[in-house]
Amino acid sequence: MAKLKTSYFCQNCGAQSAKWIGRCPACGEWNTYVEEVLQREDVTTAGSWKSSSSLQVAAKPRPIAEISYLEESRIQTVDQELNRVLGGGIVPGSMVLIGGEPGIGKSTLMLQIALSLKNNRVLYISGEESDQQIKMRAERLSAKHPNCFILTETGTQNIFKQIEQLQPDVLIVDSIQTLHSSFIESGAGSISQVRECTAELLKYAKESGTPVFLIGHITKEGNLAGPKILEHMVDTVLQFEGDRHMTYRILRTTKNRFGSTSELGIYEMQGTGLREVSNPSEILLSQREENFSGITIGATLEGNRPLLIEVQSLVSPATYGTPQRSSTGFDAKRLNMLLAVLEKRGGFKLGTQDVFLNIAGGLKIEDPAIDLAVCASILSSFEDIAVPNTTAFAAEVGLSGEIRAVNRVDQRIAESEKLGFTEIYISKFNVRGLDLKRYGIKVHAVSKLDEVISGLFG
Repeated sequence: MAKLKTSYFCQNCGAQSAKWIGRCPACGEWNTYVEEVLQREDVTTAGSWKSSSSLQVAAKPRPIAEISYLEESRIQTVDQELNRVLGGGIVPGSMVLIGGEPGIGKSTLMLQIALSLKNNRVLYISGEESDQQIKMRAERLSAKHPNCFILTETGTQNIFKQIEQLQPDVLIVDSIQTLHSSFIESGAGSISQVRECTAELLKYAKESGTPVFLIGHITKEGNLAGPKILEHMVDTVLQFEGDRHMTYRILRTTKNRFGSTSELGIYEMQGTGLREVSNPSEILLSQREENFSGITIGATLEGNRPLLIEVQSLVSPATYGTPQRSSTGFDAKRLNMLLAVLEKRGGFKLGTQDVFLNIAGGLKIEDPAIDLAVCASILSSFEDIAVPNTTAFAAEVGLSGEIRAVNRVDQRIAESEKLGFTEIYISKFNVRGLDLKRYGIKVHAVSKLDEVISGLFG
């Protein structure tokens, strides 16, 4: 047995130090260093994927022109949203890390993927649930797969023994914080354990060509738990977002070595599992028979996908001395800025009014292109005049009341036309190089907020 060695690790960023430090020099957090005992055994220990008996030829530099590239076929799943997020399917030998809040549906999504790969042998490793619990979830999903195997184990040495016997085509680990390697003396979930277990699984994925999915916990700030190097080691990082009390979930890509990071997938949580939402705009827009004041439609972009969302506002006289400003799904500071622009540039006395703003569907929007929709919604409620439900907005509002251009306005116009809208307000500076004749929708190109106000409210 090798000599015991102790080291100190920052529980926030994973930085290592030979002695205890009060303040981490890497991330700046206080009192985050914890002592962990390291025990390195012989790397040829049986049962580990690190064991290797053959000698390898040292790598030599090669001209880039002489390197041959063979594009491997990706594993296609029945989940088109996941295929889009991964860049076209599962890449053989890749490692994908999925993070999200507890109860958001990470395990449900991965079990659905495992049960849907009918032509592949899938090994689902769970360190948090028993095999009976997983069987109950599979029955609720109403899916059967004879080549989907369940293993409830946390020791990596035992896991690799079962992997060598089963030879799976896809490996799913739920979760990486529950795994434990005998090479490290610290407990499961510690910085050194997470790093060591991930390194062993990464070596297995690259040498065998088997794709590995890791489910990871997140911190109270919403970041992936464990050392930051965990995100650097994997090939793709997916973030499963949404309010668990709402029905919609968003699978967002924050890192992808095999595709774009602008793609996202949208799901709806149901009693039988997660359902793909191929056209989210139709679901996010409420079906109402008559127009109501304070409701407008904004054309936004989530990744590469254009979405039409419903902006709801309620403006009423302040009951108390200080007016209330409340927003759900929209930045409160930006709402205060837009209210100041409406009062200063538009002449509307909103300083004595309570303003409540809501983005329907439980979404959180950071796209400045819905500024104009927010302003129109507030003025509609303030004047108690309904905006036509066939009118959309896609523009940013500046501090001087100017209507600023936004990116990819052609996709926003096309999405509005597809959903039956008859007119849309955009910035005058977006018209340059844009052929408006090919759209079957009336485009209002404006440069100032006053033009929008006069066009909507007279």
